[in-house]
Amino acid sequence: MAEKIGAAKAIAELTGWNAVEGRDAITREYHFSDFNEAFGFMTRVALRADQMDHHPEWFNVYNRVNVLLATHDADGVTTLDLELARFMDSIAP
Repeated sequence: MAEKIGAAKAIAELTGWNAVEGRDAITREYHFSDFNEAFGFMTRVALRADQMDHHPEWFNVYNRVNVLLATHDADGVTTLDLELARFMDSIAP
C-alpha cells in the first residue's frame, strides 16, 4: 500500500488543490475551452490511472472537470494521490 501523507501535506506540495472538509481528501476543478478538451484530459488521466490502478472520483460538465483524490484502502491521501494530482496538473492547459 502507498504511504499515507494526509491532505495538508499534499496541498502544501501542489498548486490549485484544496482539502475536502470532513474527509482526508484533496480536490481541484479544471477548466477547459470546450467539452472535447475536457474529455481529452479525462481520457489521458483514465489511461494513467488504470496503469497506476488508482482511480479518481470525478465529475464532468461541458468544459469543467471536478476531481477528488483519496486512497480508499488507506482512508486518506497517499503518495498515489500526490502522483496522480501531479500528472493531472502536468497535462492540464
